Amino acid sequence: MITKYIYQIRSRNGAIVDNLQIYGRDEEDAQRKLQQMYRHCEILETRVVSPERNSTSSYEDILSLISNNS
Repeated sequence: MITKYIYQIRSRNGAIVDNLQIYGRDEEDAQRKLQQMYRHCEILETRVVSPERNSTSSYEDILSLISNNS
């Protein structure tokens, strides 16, 4: 399952970069990808966006979602 992580960082030159969205299997995977793009950055904030839904939803799951939103 893939999860979206949103970061606010301070780059190595001191600039604040907000709303960096990175997907990862877990937080460690997402941080590894972040460090590859922004070497020696300081992570100021991390937020987790709801994990991706499993692509094998059943017919009953979908009907339940529709009926709960009505």
